[in-house]
Amino acid sequence: MSDLESFRQYHRLADQLIEKTSKDDVAECARLLAMSIAHYQSKFGELPLSETLAMLDAGEPNAEQLDLLSNSMEILIGVLGTVASGIDQSKH
Repeated sequence: MSDLESFRQYHRLADQLIEKTSKDDVAECARLLAMSIAHYQSKFGELPLSETLAMLDAGEPNAEQLDLLSNSMEILIGVLGTVASGIDQSKH
């Protein structure tokens, strides 16, 4: 399966999860992902949002960008699925 097809499948699955998940769970997912980014930045430095946004507007992504996009959707699915399934019931 191509990287583009992997991304498309992950994106569809993420959309399905978002549709079936409560607003509170989506918000909790966003908080957890933000915490992960903050943790990464504290260890390795700031993530340049402008480069990420430029990549999304670039039209046809290259193989490296497709890999990053697929990985990002896989992470979103994992975190959202974990929150929605109630595995992590502890609230911050």
